[in-house]
Amino acid sequence: MQLDIPAGEFAGYIFDLDGTLIDTMPLHYKAWDAAMRVHGLAEVLNEDLFYSLGGVPTVRVAEVIGAHYGLTLDPLAVEHTKETLFLTMLDAVGHIAPVVAFARRVAATHPVAIATGGMPEIALPALKATGLDGLFKIVVTPRDVAPGRGKPAPDMFLEAARRMGVPPSQCLVFEDAEPGIQAALAAGMQVVRVPSRR
Repeated sequence: MQLDIPAGEFAGYIFDLDGTLIDTMPLHYKAWDAAMRVHGLAEVLNEDLFYSLGGVPTVRVAEVIGAHYGLTLDPLAVEHTKETLFLTMLDAVGHIAPVVAFARRVAATHPVAIATGGMPEIALPALKATGLDGLFKIVVTPRDVAPGRGKPAPDMFLEAARRMGVPPSQCLVFEDAEPGIQAALAAGMQVVRVPSRR
C-alpha cells in the first residue's frame, strides 16, 4: 500500500482506528453479519452496504441496516450482540503496516491521537490486542463529543486536536471511510485516504 502524504509540515497527526491503523473491518463485517442473523436477517449482509457505513456509530449502523432490510429491531440490542461477537475475534486482528509504521515514526517527534467511531469498550481492547495502546495516549470516541456529533461531524477531530494542543489547520488525518474523511475536512484538516478494502 502506498500512502499519499501531502507535502508540508504538520504539528500533529490524528488516526482513525478501524480500517486505518488496524485491520478490523473484515472482522467487523463478520460480527455484523452474525449479529443481524440473530436479530432476524435471513440473508447474507450486503458487504458494500457495510463498508459504506465505515466510521458511523454502531447504533446508527444497526438502524440503517435494519431499515435497508425492512427489519423491526432494537438498535441497542443489536449493538450489544455485535460488539460481544467482535470482542471474541480480537486475537485475529493485525496492523495495517504502512500506517502503523508512519505513526510510530511521527510519534517520536510529534503528538499523535486516535479519533474513532468505535466506543471505548471496543476501541480500547482492540488497541491493546494489537499492542498499540502504548503509542496512543489520546483516544477520542463518540462518548467524548455531544450526542449525534460523531463522524461526519468534525467534533471528534477538533477534540483530538485540542487534546494534542495543535491548531486544526496543522493536523494531518489518516482515514479509510467517507464519513471520517468528511469530518476531517470539515475540521479544516488535510486527509490521507487509506484503502479500507485490500
